[in-house]
Amino acid sequence: MNESETIRTMLGTPPRTIAVIGLSANPAKPSHYVPEYMQRHGYRILPVNPTVDEVLGEKSYASLSDLPIKPDIVNVFRLPQYIPAIVEEMLQLGLQNLWVQLGILNREAAARAEAGGIHVVMDHCIMVEHRHLSSL
Repeated sequence: MNESETIRTMLGTPPRTIAVIGLSANPAKPSHYVPEYMQRHGYRILPVNPTVDEVLGEKSYASLSDLPIKPDIVNVFRLPQYIPAIVEEMLQLGLQNLWVQLGILNREAAARAEAGGIHVVMDHCIMVEHRHLSSL
């Protein structure tokens, strides 16, 4: 978990797709401006939030299973207790890359994900890491 090579591989060269679970329509929240930053840098954002119809110019979906395509990264802005169910859905769908935002940690879910072949970055901000890699 959180290995530098995993971070570099996940962020790769755009265009790539990022499903953002918990993406907010409120521009003041990190769950809005972080995905917005990634979108401005060439990533396609797929909102996963059943409480909004559209955000960042993209249709919002109720779950990962409802997405029209398989995302390259699943980026999570949800509380730690929701991570195990997200991991299980990812395993069912064959999704490969889980990124759980800064301040969110569930070691058991991370271990389950890694045991199932999912690459995991947890308790790191995808925007901060992208900026860091872009400055190298």
